[in-house]
Amino acid sequence: MTAPTAKPNIIWLIVAAAFFMETLDGTVIATALPQMAATFRTNPVNLSIGMTSYLVTLAVFIPISGWVADRLGTRRVFAWAVAAFTLASILCALSTTVAQFTAARVFQGMAGAMMVPVGRLAVLRNTGKEDLVRAMAFIVWPGLIAPVIGPPLGGFLATYLSWQWIFLLNVPVGVAGIFLIRAYIPESAPQPRRPLDVAGFALSGLALSFLMVGVELLGYGGRWHLGVLLVAASIALGVALAAHLRRHSHPLIDPTIMAVPSFRTVMIGGTIARTAISAMPFLLPLLFQVGFGLNAFEAGMLYLASMLGNLGMKLGTTQALRRFGFRNVLVFNGALAGASIALCAVLSPDTPVPLVVAIMLVCGLTRSMQFTGLTSMAFAEVPHPQMSSANTLFSTTQQMSMGLGIAVGAVVLHLSAAARDTGGATYDVTDFRITFLVVGLLALSSLLSFVRLRRDAGAEVSGHRRSGDAA
Repeated sequence: MTAPTAKPNIIWLIVAAAFFMETLDGTVIATALPQMAATFRTNPVNLSIGMTSYLVTLAVFIPISGWVADRLGTRRVFAWAVAAFTLASILCALSTTVAQFTAARVFQGMAGAMMVPVGRLAVLRNTGKEDLVRAMAFIVWPGLIAPVIGPPLGGFLATYLSWQWIFLLNVPVGVAGIFLIRAYIPESAPQPRRPLDVAGFALSGLALSFLMVGVELLGYGGRWHLGVLLVAASIALGVALAAHLRRHSHPLIDPTIMAVPSFRTVMIGGTIARTAISAMPFLLPLLFQVGFGLNAFEAGMLYLASMLGNLGMKLGTTQALRRFGFRNVLVFNGALAGASIALCAVLSPDTPVPLVVAIMLVCGLTRSMQFTGLTSMAFAEVPHPQMSSANTLFSTTQQMSMGLGIAVGAVVLHLSAAARDTGGATYDVTDFRITFLVVGLLALSSLLSFVRLRRDAGAEVSGHRRSGDAA
């Protein structure tokens, strides 16, 4: 069956819902671990593998998503991925042991790796350049909101219903998604069949898994030696992968995509910016609880102000890009994003609540615009034949930067605490201040890439050149 051509915004809605479901499941179990541990008769700490296995599996299998979509068809893979994700959610809810739960989460991660990247590819193939900014703004916001509401939602469900509902809520969303995909997303045109680059897949999988596990260990402090070893191994494997991709006749990811200047800029500067910004959902709730002495609910409610900023900026992102262009927006807003992160260093238990809320709003506003701008810019000048490779590489680095952001925040916190002769065991407000300054400087360093963009970069997508307003 061939789906009728749908209005682009229907496709955007379907992909946004899938992205929300996937991102939410990465963080939602954090506050439900005690209740889950009681069910499995184990220590809550042992269940952290449920989060780690999911995120690592996502990172490992994303690189193969483009090849699978090209070979089997975008709509077919997207629908089957949503179905598999829904089934995995049911298996998570039915789990009675840690081993069963971990296996279900690995299955869920494999499905998620196919779900969102392939869904984004469907958006790219069915959206005109002139609507790309609006499309990216629409499908980016779930990734901004889900990490914020995930922990409080998980805590609420575990407290007042049961932790199984965290996963069972995916079922009606997934079932509806399957029908909507079949009804509204057209199948992509057949792509030239190419053999699977098995060596490239193995190298990318090992490099990404070593990196994700290594940076997590760095954040624990006590096992930093193993973390450094794994990160070093990941870098070595990455170098080997790059050499392999240049030599292979049918590489897993086409390395020539990096020759597109705007895409290369997003891969370098954008990854740095996303890493810094992704540290904030980890650092701020921790500051409010450890540094301010608030309970989990109070900390979550205070951080929700950033979500309002995320939502509010969606109204102005398209207009800002049309008026000022990608380069000016990424530079100016990137500077504000870095400054707002560094500004969090002034927060203390004595800071008036309205001022805290105002800073959270600014963090949310700038984060939202930067993420939308980066996602739109990434594909603005990519030739259609290379869209699949570009989407695969972008999705991989996006997933990687989320883990790196948490690791960077944890490492700096630990080093600051260790420098005070506490062995990194306890944190105070001073440690958070140092961490916010470091992360803010990291975000500001991304501007070195953005200033090199052409003034008219991505004008076909932003409409800047057509608006008649020169940068």
